[in-house]
Amino acid sequence: MKDDENKVFGEERRQLILSWLMEGSDPLSGKILAERTNVSRQVIVQDVSLLKAKGEPIIATSRGYVYFKENNNSSKFTRIIAVCHLAEETADELYTLVDHGVTVQNVMVEHPIYGDITGSLMVKNRRDVDAFLNELKKTQASLLSELTEGVHLHTIEADTEKQLDEACDALYLAGYLLEQ
Repeated sequence: MKDDENKVFGEERRQLILSWLMEGSDPLSGKILAERTNVSRQVIVQDVSLLKAKGEPIIATSRGYVYFKENNNSSKFTRIIAVCHLAEETADELYTLVDHGVTVQNVMVEHPIYGDITGSLMVKNRRDVDAFLNELKKTQASLLSELTEGVHLHTIEADTEKQLDEACDALYLAGYLLEQ
């Protein structure tokens, strides 16, 4: 059997990718999507770019693509916090947040040329943090916060204000939170 017989082409492939992302709650890597559709990872990158250009809220994270579902559940609380720490303290910072039941949605820095740069994290537990840290190590990528001498922002989310308060208190005690 030729490989072309198993390939999913064009618009049909993009609709499959979109449905898999919308149905799932965990990120799907470009590699997995490429294997499912029998195309290269680069084709998946292009497909996702086309879907984003059509307005689909797809976010690329260190663990793969996710479909950003608007949280219409008013029971969730969010807060933007400003923190500063060394790169080697990243694990402690993220573990501190998720251990308090907080989801770290993103990291943001202010770049002198490009302005605000935001990277999606979407980490909600230690397993997610470990996956992020492993990918960071494997790729030898730099943290965004290294562009700003450790200063960065996070959008954090939790079920209660108390969880956000306790997480911020813990970051303050660790010396990471810029202001309380």
